[in-house]
Amino acid sequence: MRHIFFLSFLLLILSGCNKADASAENIVISSVKMPANAENVAYDKSPSPNDAPPPPPPPKVDEKIEQKIIKEATLKFETDNLENSFSQIQKAVANSKARIINDSEGKDFATVFRNLTIKIPSQNFDRFISDISKGVSYFEVKTISAQDVTEQYIDLTSRLKTKKKLEERYLEILKKANKVSEILEIEEQISAIREEIESKEGQLKYLESRVSESTVTIEFYKTIPEKEGVKISYGSKLWSAIESGFYTLSDLLISLLSAWPFVILFVVFAYFIRKRLKRRKKE
Repeated sequence: MRHIFFLSFLLLILSGCNKADASAENIVISSVKMPANAENVAYDKSPSPNDAPPPPPPPKVDEKIEQKIIKEATLKFETDNLENSFSQIQKAVANSKARIINDSEGKDFATVFRNLTIKIPSQNFDRFISDISKGVSYFEVKTISAQDVTEQYIDLTSRLKTKKKLEERYLEILKKANKVSEILEIEEQISAIREEIESKEGQLKYLESRVSESTVTIEFYKTIPEKEGVKISYGSKLWSAIESGFYTLSDLLISLLSAWPFVILFVVFAYFIRKRLKRRKKE
């Protein structure tokens, strides 16, 4: 009986140990699964003030296109002294770093005039007009124009870039071409594209030159007064007409003398015809 009692006691002890191990294993598994919930909480939590701020987005670049303006002006005024006015214009030209490209002068019925064409850096255009206006009481003509060619400039620039890229593509194709016919055809296309590129470049340079330098045309004149304010009398006009007629008659006589061989021939010819007519009448 003692042996049976001892064996049953050992079985009870062993069964109690197995249950304790199973409960301990469940506790360990649950403790391992907990960080998954902690991870979700970590994603949902709001950033703390100590966290580093996110990098700022790259700044937006505003591409500002510079306006292309062609400025021109035409001025006309009267002056009492042509030389003083010209000296003042020369000072304005020097101050504005301009240059005179055309200078002409002349005289008509009642005035003595001078015309100037001046090229001025566009940034000094307004200052030059202001310097010229200082010594002028009023302008008979003052025309200032500003033509915006920005759109034309952008169009030419974009077309030029497109043509250059197209030329590069054709050059790459030319390197890979094997047949003579293909090479000749590609070279013909490249030649046509090159002509268009040079034409666009010329137009662009001309436009840039007109934008960089403004043109100003100036005409200033002096009125010629009548001779000491004395009016010509009727008798003076009559005597001038007689003198003019005398000179005209003298010119006519001189012209006739220069044609004396023809006059002699005419006289001789008339004499023989008259003599022959008289003989016929006698018969």
